[in-house]
Amino acid sequence: MPYPEPLVAPMRAELTNFGVEELRTADEVDQVFADANGKTMLLIVNSVCGCAAANARPAVRMALQSAAQPDRMVTVFAGQDLEATFRARQHLAGIPPSSPFMALLQDGDPVFVLERRHIEGRSASAIATDLVGAYQKYCGSGDGASLQADQAETNQDASKDLPSTFRSIL
Repeated sequence: MPYPEPLVAPMRAELTNFGVEELRTADEVDQVFADANGKTMLLIVNSVCGCAAANARPAVRMALQSAAQPDRMVTVFAGQDLEATFRARQHLAGIPPSSPFMALLQDGDPVFVLERRHIEGRSASAIATDLVGAYQKYCGSGDGASLQADQAETNQDASKDLPSTFRSIL
């Protein structure tokens, strides 16, 4: 049974407010994958869990500071948009389902994956650094120097909206 919409609406908005496209039906997921040829796409499986709130969604926002970006960013919501989530997972054959979850796809095929086990217990800035590295490798020029600059900038920007007590752990 899906979670009540009033509960998940703010969690959806955390991603859609900065341009992540929400996919709520299996047909929308199929269309996005059909349009993936020659493009990169970040697929985010959103969740109500604490590691999605504290780590995954903030990491996606922080990674927006990188010069290299996927051509498209999309999300499905586990536990809410059941058909869309199921269909997205069908497109990722061989990768066990988890949420939260992020996959960078190139031509519709996963080239970089962050499963829940890579998200849970890690800081948002560490996850953002992983995303920036993947963006640089698959979405950008592959220039290692600009990757290091992007990572340093991401780590600085990660802490600007946090109280000083949290900045030291990022």
